[in-house]
Amino acid sequence: MYSALLNGKIYQGQGRFCEALLIRDGLVAACGSNEEIRLAMPAGTRVIDAGGHLVLPGLNDSHMHISHVAHNLAQAPIIGVRSIEDLIARCRKFREENPELTAGGMLANGWNQDLFTEGEKRMPNRHDLDRIATDIPIVLSRICGHSAAANTKAIEMAGLGRDSGEIEGGTYGREADGFPDGFFTENAIDVVRNVIPRLNKEQYGIYILKAMKYAASRGLTSIQSNDVGSVPLSPADILDTIYALYQSGDAPLRYHAQTCFDDPAEFRRFILEDRQAPRYMGFPDRFTFGPLKMFRDGSIGSRTALMRDGYLDDPTAGKGVGVMSKELMDGLLAVAAEYGIQAATHTIGDQALVDVLDCYEKVMPAPGQNPLRHSIVHFQCMDLPLLKRTAAMSVIAQVQPIFLAADIGAVATRFTPELNRYFLAFKTDLANGIPLSFGTDSPVEDCNPFPCLYSAVTRQTPDGLPAGGFFPEERLDPQTAVDCYTAGSAYAEFKESVKGLLLPGYYADLTICDRDILTCEPSAIYEASPVLTMMGGQVTFEK
Repeated sequence: MYSALLNGKIYQGQGRFCEALLIRDGLVAACGSNEEIRLAMPAGTRVIDAGGHLVLPGLNDSHMHISHVAHNLAQAPIIGVRSIEDLIARCRKFREENPELTAGGMLANGWNQDLFTEGEKRMPNRHDLDRIATDIPIVLSRICGHSAAANTKAIEMAGLGRDSGEIEGGTYGREADGFPDGFFTENAIDVVRNVIPRLNKEQYGIYILKAMKYAASRGLTSIQSNDVGSVPLSPADILDTIYALYQSGDAPLRYHAQTCFDDPAEFRRFILEDRQAPRYMGFPDRFTFGPLKMFRDGSIGSRTALMRDGYLDDPTAGKGVGVMSKELMDGLLAVAAEYGIQAATHTIGDQALVDVLDCYEKVMPAPGQNPLRHSIVHFQCMDLPLLKRTAAMSVIAQVQPIFLAADIGAVATRFTPELNRYFLAFKTDLANGIPLSFGTDSPVEDCNPFPCLYSAVTRQTPDGLPAGGFFPEERLDPQTAVDCYTAGSAYAEFKESVKGLLLPGYYADLTICDRDILTCEPSAIYEASPVLTMMGGQVTFEK
């Protein structure tokens, strides 16, 4: 089957463009001028007119959670709340309008106290959530997913009280009499969250498809998604659910699975059984298995990122939370090395980065050799020596430029000047040879890639602050930022020979943009959107 894309400004890599593409059986067959492609077109070729628009290689989110995006579609819409009162009002309204979804309790994700503009700028507690309801358990997670508030009903159903002990890999606050105050971090969140029924397998299938279609409507053609181990379904159930979307022909994205485990024996079982199961082998170009995903620490907003010197603005916060012990990571990495599997580790604080690099070094065949392309997910807080150590180890960074908008206000007061200087230092990363791949960690941020590209190019919040950008010397030019979202993300999943460029032999994955984000005013990139999204020569979204 042939199709042709004509009249485009087709980006093919630094400074290289063509006007038209010929597509055969889902691959780019030829590229050149309109005249050249017209001459090469067989009879019956379907023609798509790009209308002079910029055409980018398919945008590839290198780290997100499509199942959590799906779950958010069935939850109270609390992303962007501007106060605790706003949070309460939205949840009350959602319960009134969705009694069937909230009968067993209410889960939602998205509040961010740093963005509160009215009332008290603080974390919500159990008393706040009790104003939503006292007859059902309620757990509302911060946008980062590393802290949450729970109401009294959820705390009681979880069996917690004045005499409850500590929870490994997590924390919770207490009131004067010892009763939990409703604020939970890291592994402690699961204790209260698990009392609330989640979506079942069938519901996940419905909402994951909706989430995938939304991602395609924002211009994405590929996602590298952490779903196994992060939802209350078994690995086989969540994989079966997602794979069924490919069997039906409905899935509009390429899917690369990042999988979580907290037991080396269970990880080994998964490798020998699920990962090699014949039932997952029917779409090798669209449904693939990727890295082991691990978590070393938490987030900046929750003050659970592991920091060598703690938090300057709150000495009582300690130095963060170690979600996984180094010993557990060593055990999981040993299994990954045995079977030749990549690892990708959530790492935000500078102490966490030291710890993860220490663990990676133990399984690398020689200094500076990283054939499995082990990576750091987030790669935010570090000084220059730590950055150079990462580069010397050939470790990949899977970063989210959009996090600048949420975090630059916090890092300015919480960390030392040197940590601020090298916070998400994209240009220095690349100059030192660190491969960068871009993504959003959605639903922590919207999976829309254009605000993410805006952040990489401007290093500003959506309203243009700070003037000139946060350490503007780390800004990327638009072409380099696009490369990180396309070729860079393809490299992170070992697919640089078939993804990330619009050249003969590569997948015909592309996004036609409504404006030329390579030449427009940087501020205009934020509002860019796709005119058309194509995956494997098939249109998955058209405005």
